[in-house]
Amino acid sequence: MRDKYKGLLIAGVILLVGASGIFVWWIYFRTPPLLGFASGNGRLEATEVDIATKFQGRVEEILFDEGDRVQAGQIVARMDTASLDAQLAEAQASVISAEKHRNNAIAIVAQRKSEYDLARKNLSRAKKLYEKGIISSQKLDQEMGAYDVAESMCDAAKANVANAEATIEVAIAQTERIKSDINDSVLKSPISGRVQYRLAEPGEVLAAGGKLLTIIDLTDVYMTVFLSSKDAGRLAIGAETRIVFDAAPEFAVPARVFFLASKAQFTPKEVETLNERQKLVFRVKVRIAPDILKEYEPWVKIGVPGVAYIRLDSDLPWPEFLNNLPELPNELSN
Repeated sequence: MRDKYKGLLIAGVILLVGASGIFVWWIYFRTPPLLGFASGNGRLEATEVDIATKFQGRVEEILFDEGDRVQAGQIVARMDTASLDAQLAEAQASVISAEKHRNNAIAIVAQRKSEYDLARKNLSRAKKLYEKGIISSQKLDQEMGAYDVAESMCDAAKANVANAEATIEVAIAQTERIKSDINDSVLKSPISGRVQYRLAEPGEVLAAGGKLLTIIDLTDVYMTVFLSSKDAGRLAIGAETRIVFDAAPEFAVPARVFFLASKAQFTPKEVETLNERQKLVFRVKVRIAPDILKEYEPWVKIGVPGVAYIRLDSDLPWPEFLNNLPELPNELSN
């Protein structure tokens, strides 16, 4: 019997301590509801760019590993161009051959023009001699026929020159296309960022569009949150935001709203409770200022969870727990 009372006493003490703890947390540590602010959970995201080959081919070299920093326009990989180099040599030889053919055609034009001039003069003399009765009509007909033949041959020679010129243009265009393909085999990063994934190795044969590297743009880091229609209706693009990350709850990182969906959607399946998933919400993206990202780039990690607090009324002061900003340039800490 004494053990029974003792057990009840211990249980009562535990309940009392638990209730006291909840009361203290509620009074001193709980974050009270924020009037004039909206908030949502999310994870840090960034724009990702895949570096991929334009054509099927063998990887010759990859110059960066995962975690390396690359600059916009920097060469990150090269594809084997032996086959393209051979095609280029063939196309350049075709240009030279076409130019020689053009030069021969021009020489033939000069010859045919000389023959045409001679036939024209002979015809002119024959007409005068025929008018004087010195030659017969048959001779005149012969000279007229020779003139027509010379004229046709001259026109044909000029057409051959035009064809040769067109052939040269086609050969040059082929050469330029192959040069462009060779240039495209040298892969450059279109952005400055960090290599997130290395997806191929030298010697591998990739299909057209095969990925070699994935680079994340650390100047375009954002968080996606979902707000109710009540909060989204009061929200404007450019609204000030503070993000508190789980990994560094002592800091509030400044950000701004740069995207607000124009149409409501059901809460995505990754939201944990069924009740929340059944609600209609608006997708909102908040972007961290590039100056902050530049200063703290080595510590930026994609996927870090946190809470975004968005100020719906610009006249309201930020709560105290959202005023502890990282050390930033003055224009960002205001």
